[in-house]
Amino acid sequence: QVVESGGGLAQAGGSLRLSCTVSETTYATFRLSAIGWYRQAPGKQREFVAESSRAGDTNYADSVKGRFIISRDNAKNTVYLQMNTLKNEDTAVYYCNQKFGTWDYWGQGTQVTVSS
Repeated sequence: QVVESGGGLAQAGGSLRLSCTVSETTYATFRLSAIGWYRQAPGKQREFVAESSRAGDTNYADSVKGRFIISRDNAKNTVYLQMNTLKNEDTAVYYCNQKFGTWDYWGQGTQVTVSS
């Protein structure tokens, strides 16, 4: 089960940290999973935000590069998304995704609202 938390309301220029915890999984499975963050703004398609690969690499969408940081704590089965210098256009529901082999699991999402 993939569960996101940490969303809420922030002012433009502020910060939020999202967490994605994968329960009912083993340490080995989580460590070998690619964990990604995606977001969907009202009236728009879901888009890629950031990913922590099974090899430990990180990838970011151009729109968040330099502002967002993805990190993982395998011992806690958790991936974090530190969001800094937030902009109004970062307002969206943020979803966490776990990929392991043919598994492809999504969380329910957490709302992030940025106000100016």
